[in-house]
Amino acid sequence: MLSSAIAIILVLGGLIFFHELGHFSVARAFGVGIRTFSLGFGPAIYKFKRGRTEYRLSAVPLGGYVSMVGESPDDDINSPENREFTEEDSFVKRKPWQRMCIVAAGPIANLLLAFLLYWAIFATNGQFQLLPEIGDVRADSPAAVAGIEKGDSVKSISGTTITYWEDIPATIEKSGGKELQIVVARDGKQLTFDVTPSLLTRKNLFGEDEKTYLIGIQAAGKTEQIQLGFVNSASAALEMTWSNTVLTVQGFVKLIERVIPADTVGGPIMIAQLVSQQAEEGLLAVLALAAIISINLGVLNLLPVPVLDGGHLVMLVYEMIVGKPVPGKVMDYSIRVGIFLLLTLMVWATFNDVRRLY
Repeated sequence: MLSSAIAIILVLGGLIFFHELGHFSVARAFGVGIRTFSLGFGPAIYKFKRGRTEYRLSAVPLGGYVSMVGESPDDDINSPENREFTEEDSFVKRKPWQRMCIVAAGPIANLLLAFLLYWAIFATNGQFQLLPEIGDVRADSPAAVAGIEKGDSVKSISGTTITYWEDIPATIEKSGGKELQIVVARDGKQLTFDVTPSLLTRKNLFGEDEKTYLIGIQAAGKTEQIQLGFVNSASAALEMTWSNTVLTVQGFVKLIERVIPADTVGGPIMIAQLVSQQAEEGLLAVLALAAIISINLGVLNLLPVPVLDGGHLVMLVYEMIVGKPVPGKVMDYSIRVGIFLLLTLMVWATFNDVRRLY
């Protein structure tokens, strides 16, 4: 229980810290004055001051913030809280592209963190790949009719060498339904079968029906551990980060399209449960989950919703195109709408979390 609690604190705290560190670092690089760097909201449990910036650990661990001088045109540089800063330290004095970099730095930092976590996992533990051994052949399928059997290991398909299971569906899909020459290893011998894929309907990752060419085989589930080395681990980590980022974006789109049910949305309680479960599996499982959550956090913050980083980016793009900031009334209204949407999402996610407990 203690290790699970520590894992939850480290994962959530680490993700928030890295996100805010992104904003903080780029703001400092552009000379923006930072009043406060806080992990959490509300009253400070612990704080100290270094230079002109106060660093806080606050009581409500549901996020964090970086308080910059002149974040909005209404921020009075002559107010008591800004007494250590000048007008030149103001965020709004920076060029729009510089402000865009500062705003985007938080979500990008989360994607960078995911990459670093995957890099560490692959560098220390290698990568597991599914071997191309057949675990089941569906009755009356093209593979069964051709004579392919359970236990066969696929070696090549129409001249394309098959190394891992993922090569099989990719090669079959490219066939366009044309007859394939599939070479398998069986009892120390290599056998060749002519198989014509069938265009069938199957469920994709999001539960949607999609048509694709299949031959009716399933993987045996056997894996091989590959040691990648330092450089190849970085390449694999980049590929994993990109593919999971694309998948996360698609997931948000499917949620909006109501392909994914709204009751699958989770909040802090579900995240804590997942981290706790992975803590029982070991450090690598926790790191892998942290990478996934970090990607989700980065993509979520890039959504074009006011009060999120994505909403700020939209306003800055408008300013770059039009040549002047978004009108104050429009900004105030959009922020209120954004807060309402965000609170609604949080309440709904928490409701789903509580409902899953019973």
